[in-house]
Amino acid sequence: MASLQDLTARLLDEARKAGAEAADALVVQGTQVSVDVRGGRLEEAQRAEGIDLGLRVLIGRRQAVVSSSDRRDATFAAMAERAVAMAREAPEDPAAGLADPSQLAGDRDMARLELEDPSDDPEPAALEARARAAEAAALAVPGVTQTVSASAGWSRQEIFLAGTNGFAGGYARSEHGISCGAISGTGTGMERDYDWDSRVAFADLRSPEEIGRTAGMRAAAREGSRKPRTGTFPILYDERVASSLIGHLLSAINGASVARGSSFLRDALGQPVLPDGLSLLEDPHRPRVFSSRLWDAEGLPTRARAIVEDGRLLTWTLDLASARRLGLDSTANAVRSPGGTPSPSVTSVALTPGEATREDLLRGMGTGLLVTSLIGSTINPNTGDYSRGASGFWVEGGEIAYPVNECTVAGNLRDMLRRIVPANDARAHLTRVVPSLLVEGMTLAGA
Repeated sequence: MASLQDLTARLLDEARKAGAEAADALVVQGTQVSVDVRGGRLEEAQRAEGIDLGLRVLIGRRQAVVSSSDRRDATFAAMAERAVAMAREAPEDPAAGLADPSQLAGDRDMARLELEDPSDDPEPAALEARARAAEAAALAVPGVTQTVSASAGWSRQEIFLAGTNGFAGGYARSEHGISCGAISGTGTGMERDYDWDSRVAFADLRSPEEIGRTAGMRAAAREGSRKPRTGTFPILYDERVASSLIGHLLSAINGASVARGSSFLRDALGQPVLPDGLSLLEDPHRPRVFSSRLWDAEGLPTRARAIVEDGRLLTWTLDLASARRLGLDSTANAVRSPGGTPSPSVTSVALTPGEATREDLLRGMGTGLLVTSLIGSTINPNTGDYSRGASGFWVEGGEIAYPVNECTVAGNLRDMLRRIVPANDARAHLTRVVPSLLVEGMTLAGA
């Protein structure tokens, strides 16, 4: 069977024959296995294997992308012919184009990032045993009446990118995961919560018993939830959901959004967007982190960078196209699926931690809300107006008083981000290393 490198080379050859002036090819091949257990019984087992082949061709500043899962020779020729025909009819895009050969990554030794688990692939029976262990641990917690489900899974991907500009590089990555959702109470008084873990290497994964027990304890603690009162209060975002606030910041500095003018931070370059003393750093070279990579989807070398330093926004997140539209250089943040053109996205980021624990922030906030779950969202990307459904725990006198649900927290992201106070409880292995965050003066709509 042909290697992924051979497949990309054949796609590029066919593109040249069909009349493409430039082209790149991306091939992704993967296997995914998952097992779900509920009520002590196997509920679902899935295995998926497949390959996706993508070809992007350019004629001048016109481009088109086609994709397929068929690796036959005749399909390759048809893909190239169809892509070239589409490109000739496409509108001109002054920002379209491959990277110059001088821009391409030279270091392509992805093995040093340890993205592929060296251990043997797990058998379905082993995944089922992990899911059963997680569910049993959740059901053993007093107050838990049932589980939503318990799941265990594993996946492996091989990726290869090549272009007529001379780039050719590929790598493999793996992922192991366990999750469990538990329910407390009965009837209309049922409450649910969860826990999960996902790692590149199975050896790093938390035990299924710990995950199930944590899910059960969280669900049991939510029994008897009620609506909080309406007003203006401090909101403490638990570490589990705090990264969503930083996610809104990252969306606002995405080069594609900035170039369209659809970002509430479109005029904020060089301006304060976080409190003084806080920085947001991107490091795409962290070992055993699923999103790490030495080059981006256009073959440019990735590098660590400060997105925000001492509170001030230093840079956008750019691929080649968005950089060209803004008159800047790419930050090597292109991502791409086989069936699409490149777009900008961050890899792994970390926010400066605080010195206080989450409990310290709870004690200091007095009366307010600890948010442990967010539901739905209404976010205006142009203004930063923010409104999300939430549940968690009401805090009185710095102590958790009772669980709450069916409430809404609202504010403006630009103001909220400038007021965040970080704790020191971020999990270092996540792609977004963000601790619990306290935000003063938010609007809470409850009873």
